[in-house]
Amino acid sequence: MKTQASALTDDFNDPLITIEADEEAHEEDLWFLPGPLEEEPDDLPPGPRAEPPDTAVIEDWAKAQGVHAARLARVAGRLGALDDRLLRGPEGWRQRLALIEAADLSWFAGDRVSSDRLALWISMRLSGAQNDPNALARAHWAVRRLTGGPGPEADLAAFLDRRDPENIEDSAERFEDRAGGWLDVMAAAAELHPITRACMGFHLWSLAGLGQHGDQIEAAVTASRIAADDGSGAIFAPLAMGGAGGLRASGLPTERLARWLDGMNSAILTAMRTLDDIEAWTGRAENVMAQLSGRTPVALRKVFIEWPLVTAPMAESVTEASRAAVQRNLAWMEASGLIREVTGQGRYRMWSPDI
Repeated sequence: MKTQASALTDDFNDPLITIEADEEAHEEDLWFLPGPLEEEPDDLPPGPRAEPPDTAVIEDWAKAQGVHAARLARVAGRLGALDDRLLRGPEGWRQRLALIEAADLSWFAGDRVSSDRLALWISMRLSGAQNDPNALARAHWAVRRLTGGPGPEADLAAFLDRRDPENIEDSAERFEDRAGGWLDVMAAAAELHPITRACMGFHLWSLAGLGQHGDQIEAAVTASRIAADDGSGAIFAPLAMGGAGGLRASGLPTERLARWLDGMNSAILTAMRTLDDIEAWTGRAENVMAQLSGRTPVALRKVFIEWPLVTAPMAESVTEASRAAVQRNLAWMEASGLIREVTGQGRYRMWSPDI
């Protein structure tokens, strides 16, 4: 039987206990190892946070809006008055203003499509040898978007009639991606006034990679629809009538917004004067033509409300009246001082309301 001393000696000589003792002694010798981790107090100041790159841009436009708050309120009030007037007026007023706006935008963009040529193209697809069909098509697109349809922020690709092809190179950036980036910025600026957002979107158009030939017309039409987002009568805000000075791109957001508001104010006043003139002419024409019977006089009067210049074939196509009836009524209206012939030639004659 083992004694207690021999038992202790045997336990000490146990190989497992010997290995554990050696490990503990070895770890004590490794003085360079770090000790147990201890939590240090977090008393350092927070570092700079990485913000989305578009935040600074939106903040700049928000500051510009604050600087021009009074001017913005006046322009918004005038746009509201135009909206109310168009809501109560005939549908032809909207068509007439859209034609004038689209023609002025084409001159601003360098296409130089006059309102009479645009009217002939839209109504009868007629163009002269000196007219660029692509320029006419761009101006016609502007008229369509300024007179109706969903807004650009609902589906920008459909609004612009631009889609990515089925086969696209890997190195080419898709239009859907570029449009998505622009729409994301516009959505992030939802708290800005629609007029301010429209100005910002117009000036960010090319930076977003949405520019191509005719991009100035596309950008302006898109912005005009966004500016009148709350309107039900005026579905677009006039920008180019009266000089298109607000569409000039230079300076800081504060300077750009100032020009934008001044240009829009001038364009709205021009649109209101146009409506004043055509409304006065309409009242005079109704009184003078009250003695005439049939549907052709009423239809012709409506044509002159919608279109700035009218030809006999165009009036025949729009009113669906006979050529003899159209020519007879045009001659009567000219003799009565309601319309005037503007070409001064025997063929391809054009008439406009004598306002």
